[in-house]
Order: sequence, then C-alpha cells, then structure tokens
Amino acid sequence: MNRMPVILDGDPGHDDAIAWMLAAVSPELEIRAVTTVAGNKDIENVTKNALSICSLFGIDAPVARGAHGPLVAAPVTAGNFHGETGLDGAELPPPGIRLSGYSAVELMARVLEQSGEPVTIIGTGAETNLAALLLWRPELKKKIRAFYIMGGGIETGNWVPAAEFNILVDPEAADIVFSSGIPVVMAGLDVTEKALVYPEDVERIRAAGSRVSAIVAGWLDFFGKTHAAMGYKGWPLHDPCAVMALTHPELFDMRDACVRIETGGMYTRGRTLADFEAAESFNAKVLLSVDRRAFVDELVKAVRVYR
Repeated sequence: MNRMPVILDGDPGHDDAIAWMLAAVSPELEIRAVTTVAGNKDIENVTKNALSICSLFGIDAPVARGAHGPLVAAPVTAGNFHGETGLDGAELPPPGIRLSGYSAVELMARVLEQSGEPVTIIGTGAETNLAALLLWRPELKKKIRAFYIMGGGIETGNWVPAAEFNILVDPEAADIVFSSGIPVVMAGLDVTEKALVYPEDVERIRAAGSRVSAIVAGWLDFFGKTHAAMGYKGWPLHDPCAVMALTHPELFDMRDACVRIETGGMYTRGRTLADFEAAESFNAKVLLSVDRRAFVDELVKAVRVYR
C-alpha cells in the first residue's frame, strides 16, 4: 500500500504528542519530517519534547527546530496548561535521536523537493513555520497536497473570547496559510471541544499495560486536572482531531467554507471568520462535530499498538 507522505509541525504539548502517536501508528501515513514551533512552551522546550516523543513512539524521521516566535508579534506561551516541561504528568525517556542540522523551514523544503508526490502538512501549533515556507519558497506550493490544521473556532475562542490560541499566537502566519490557495482542513474549537476524553476513557488507555499507555495516561491525568479546575467534566483533545481528520474523516462532519483571519482588530485579533455560502471563495473544510466514542476507540487502538 502506498503511504501518504506527511510532515508533522507542532509545539508539543500533551495533545500534540498524542496526535503524533496517532500519526506514527497509522498504516496510511509516512512521516517524512517533524518540525517544532514555539507556542505551548518556548522553542527549546518543545524541541526537546519532540525528540523524546519521536523516540518514545518510534518515529523514524528527522526533527528540526523551527520558529522561536511569531512573524511580527511578541511570543505567547501556554505553560499554564502544559506545566513546566510542556509535557507534565509522566517522565519521558531521554531523546534517542539527534536534532537535524536544518532549520524547520529548510527541512520542510528539502522533503518537498525530494518527494515524488505532494506532501500533506499537519500543523498543530502556530502556523509560523508554514507561512515562512510559503514566503521563502512559493514555487513549492504545488508540492503541498493540503494543510490539516488544528486552530481557530468559528463560534468562539479559548485564549480570548474571539480567538483560539494557535491562531492568536500568529494571526499573520495563519492568514498566509489560509490565503495560499492550498486546501486547508480546519479542526477548530467547534469540533475539538466535542472530542472529549473522560476518566473512564483514560482507564481504558492505562489498561493497555505498556510503558506507552502509562505515559499517555499520565499526560491525560495532568491535562484532566488542568481542565477540571476550569469546570470541564471531560477534557478536549484538540490536536488529535487534525490527524484523525486525515486518517478517519468518516468520524467528522465538515463543511466547505471561506475562512478569513482577523489580523488587525483590537478585540478580535486572531478570530477565524467563516462564510459557508460564498462557494466561489471556499478555501477550507471546517470540522464541526465528531463521533466522540469512535474517536476515543481510535485512541485506545493506537496505544495498544505499543503492547
């Protein structure tokens, strides 16, 4: 079976790590590169996490450090959600692989140049690296099959009332990606806050009885406590939706839309605006709902691969 080439770009982060696990076990995907971007924590921290995650999940791909901050704005991090390490809740093994000598954008360009078929880029952090690639090497657009993005929210925000964190960190980058002409699949808060994991789901993962299942359950325990303090009864797994939209699209309801990014509003900077009627301007598919039980079943199956 021909496997679909993908690049993973993110800022791990508990839900990034779990998303990368889903990609690692998928028989349909071939991970060609892993790149990091500042967001959940600073670039040094998330890059260290990325190396350990790849070692843990057996991801055999080069890892490159990416942008330390947005294109034009000041950096924003979310350590209050992810703890001191960005992956609090379980001790990770030390990295068993070395960092690539290329930057994230250089590695992405190299993968695209060498690929005999278009590559899908799965972005689970700010879109700074993706925008930088498009600005630096616009001729490589034809080598990108699609962007699968965790970011945005049509109805609401989470970091501020109008905006979701990943888009708010770098709205200018998101605007470049959504305006690129490359197909975008957007897994925003409209769907990710329905992709809830409950304590009984975590116990199913822990029951797999492996080192990987214990680590993933530990991450979810920490993530759950953080969200429980905010009043959540279950906790949303945002980033895995971007991967599962690619590997299991049947689990989601999605609609074509024209999505634009607000970059200048004093109170609405980072907002994702969707027009579902402007068929001539459609540039994205927006995920709106998910089969939660089937979503959790796929998480459990992925963990069991490592038994």
